[in-house]
Amino acid sequence: MKKKILIVDDEISIVTLLKFNVEQAGFETDVAYNGLEAINKAEKNAYDLIVLDLMLPELDGMEVCKQLRRNKIETPILMLTAKDDEFDKILGLELGADDYLTKPFSPKEVVARIKAILRRSEKAKDPNQSFIQIANLTIFPERYEAEMNDETLTFTRKEFELLYYLANHKGKVLSRDQLLSAVWNYDFVGDTRIVDVHVSHLREKIEPDTKRPIYIKTIRGLGYKMEEPT
Repeated sequence: MKKKILIVDDEISIVTLLKFNVEQAGFETDVAYNGLEAINKAEKNAYDLIVLDLMLPELDGMEVCKQLRRNKIETPILMLTAKDDEFDKILGLELGADDYLTKPFSPKEVVARIKAILRRSEKAKDPNQSFIQIANLTIFPERYEAEMNDETLTFTRKEFELLYYLANHKGKVLSRDQLLSAVWNYDFVGDTRIVDVHVSHLREKIEPDTKRPIYIKTIRGLGYKMEEPT
């Protein structure tokens, strides 16, 4: 069965261009031209990925992303922005977008990013490993969930993928650049604040005391390490 992509942009020419190239790459497509229409379709249909423009009528892309994640819709999102603004990129990723592209872009690059995001999504859901146990923390890759002392925890897609990667490399020190490359598949030009923000969010959900973390340790000058609490 073909994977289905929702393309959201208010510029008909861009929608037409993306629709053609995405379908040529073997995907099915659906389209929306404003933020409200995007939310309505994403809540009623099962998409494998959403290509979401930042500047939209009705609701902008940031608000669409925020509302979808708030409603537990974890469909991967590739955000498109005409702004070459680092703040917008970081904020978009913090709200739950999986990647972004700045306009103007090559349609081939959009397709390549879509394929990369879908590969990472499938890998994180690898059914060959049904769960990872670290002390009282149980991680379920196929559900994008974890449990702590039998209480279910929920995460944004990127929070979970970061947690999963750290857990899969338990005991190994991982630099912020390594985590950016592995989880976001993106060279953030030396700005690793997005990693720190996501680690902070994870600690709020899994650490008994965020000021004295026992699962995700900061290794000063190097990065982070997931440990088995003693």
